[in-house]
Amino acid sequence: MILLPLSNLLQWKQSGPLMMKMRIDSAKCRDLDTSSRLEWLETNATGGFAMGTVSGLATRRYHTLLTAALTPPTGRRALLARVEEQVVSGGETHSLGLVQYPGNLALRGHERLEAFETNPPRWTYRCGGALVEKALFLPPGRPAAVLRYLSDRPVTLRLRPFFANRGYHSLQHQEAGFRCPLHIDAPAAAFMPGEHWYRDHEYRLERERGLDFREALWTSGVYEYTLQPGEPAWFAASLDGQPLDYAGAFAGRLKQEAHPARDFLARRSNGAWTLIAGYPWFTDWGRDTFISLPGLLLGEQPLREEARSILESYAAHRAQGLLPNRFPDEGETPEYNSADATLWWFVAAHHYLMHGDEGDFLRGVFVPAAGDILDHLARGTLFRIGVDPQDGLVTAGDPSTQLTWMDARIHGTPVTPRHGKAVELNALYYNALRITARWARHAHAHELAEQAFLRATRLRTRFREFFWCASRQCLRDTGESSQLRPNQIFAVSLPYTPLEEPEQRAVVRAVFEKLYTPFGLRTLAPDDERYRGAYGGGVEARDGAYHQGTVWPWLLGHYLEAMLKAFGRSPERLEWAREALKPLEAHREAEGCLGSIAEIFDGAPPHRWNGAPAQAWSVAEFERARRFSTEIRS
Repeated sequence: MILLPLSNLLQWKQSGPLMMKMRIDSAKCRDLDTSSRLEWLETNATGGFAMGTVSGLATRRYHTLLTAALTPPTGRRALLARVEEQVVSGGETHSLGLVQYPGNLALRGHERLEAFETNPPRWTYRCGGALVEKALFLPPGRPAAVLRYLSDRPVTLRLRPFFANRGYHSLQHQEAGFRCPLHIDAPAAAFMPGEHWYRDHEYRLERERGLDFREALWTSGVYEYTLQPGEPAWFAASLDGQPLDYAGAFAGRLKQEAHPARDFLARRSNGAWTLIAGYPWFTDWGRDTFISLPGLLLGEQPLREEARSILESYAAHRAQGLLPNRFPDEGETPEYNSADATLWWFVAAHHYLMHGDEGDFLRGVFVPAAGDILDHLARGTLFRIGVDPQDGLVTAGDPSTQLTWMDARIHGTPVTPRHGKAVELNALYYNALRITARWARHAHAHELAEQAFLRATRLRTRFREFFWCASRQCLRDTGESSQLRPNQIFAVSLPYTPLEEPEQRAVVRAVFEKLYTPFGLRTLAPDDERYRGAYGGGVEARDGAYHQGTVWPWLLGHYLEAMLKAFGRSPERLEWAREALKPLEAHREAEGCLGSIAEIFDGAPPHRWNGAPAQAWSVAEFERARRFSTEIRS
């Protein structure tokens, strides 16, 4: 077994243009406020994950060393909450942990932190005269977590694991008859049993979000190791109890090629691939998956097999012409309450086919699914989603439904009612028709191609008549709303636009003037009386601000693409687009979940990040924009 010297593991590494392995120095590690707001993420390609902070302080209920997906990628259960470490060196005992109890910040292990690294997460502590490194990784495809400890001097190491065994959205409150389903493997360790409940672990971010924030955790006892220099100690917790070559698996994880899709890719129980929408609380959503697919899977290191699997599996689950919006966390029946997820599938399929024409996919998957979807839309389907025969525009829902991506609700009532004819639904429908016409011709499905093209031709005229607002030089958001929202940008950014060039430029200008920020587009103009510039507070306050001014980074990619399409790809505009990505790049490297991009930012300066710390479409659109702003096109 070959071990890298401890000093080599503490050097900052660049893993190519896609993703970095980052190092946080001792000054930031020991600054409690800074290191407790910097998060890390480790996933296992099943929807299971580990997550926490650089300091080691759990600030969310989702900060665990193992949350396993029992029915991949759903059925998540928080199992191993934390491991409390003590290092005995030179006759002194040093704690590595950090826990918040009511009025007491215990252990204070962050004060011994020398450095932290990502991919996989690794901490180095100064314990008297000894340097002790702790590393965590999740074996791919396994409901397991492995910890490795390495010291440069002889030390005694004591580990006390704490278990939660709860649904990952809930908290443990000293459950009667508690049992730990995990198998523990601690080679060469002496075990000293001592079952006990530790109550009142506090999670400060849960308190800020107006949620239950105290938890009881159960411990089984203490594992004691004698560490010799260069000889690792392993501690593994798994649901399956299967053996693992720890050294080989860890070496493989260190060498694993960086890829922006790594954290979000997961296999279902049936073997099909999917994309997790975000961590820590999202599973896989159809809309997010299709929007994320081009940026995450079809870049410099394309994952075509995974992309095809996703497109095929979602198409196979369509019902009455709709693709699933969500696969629930409990149960296997998909939900179809989305008017746009199905239409985003066409765009994702188009990007896939543009990266390499595959006749079997075209004839066996795309054409049958496209024909079925368009036929159901023409006749009308679930949730009143369908084409209005009077004007050929797509309409969806009623005042009680929320079927677009702006889907927040308070007490069952939509916060941003967008039923009827929404601008992006019809831009997407126009693209679905044009994409179908193109690829159906390639597959020699001439009747479908002609039908789709004729519908698109009619729709183009009706779209401009219905949505264009000449007095404001922009597009209406819906037939009922004159609010300035970012959804109009898709009428320019998508592969096919129903707008004339002057209209395209006007839309880009209007969006830039009122909605553009360094981190993405606002969801509502600041001069609107319903605008909310800050996202925070309890559940209702947050839901009320979610799409009422909050900034979404994934929209930045579409804005930049629309700008380049409408005004041209001059060297100056390409340079401007690349500069526009730098604030998100800096965010990715220095705040939130290291190496990832958050779900949302405040609409008002300084645009504080919020929501899920690692969001798939935020990362995907950043990566896609980074590529198209550097491409040389003829």
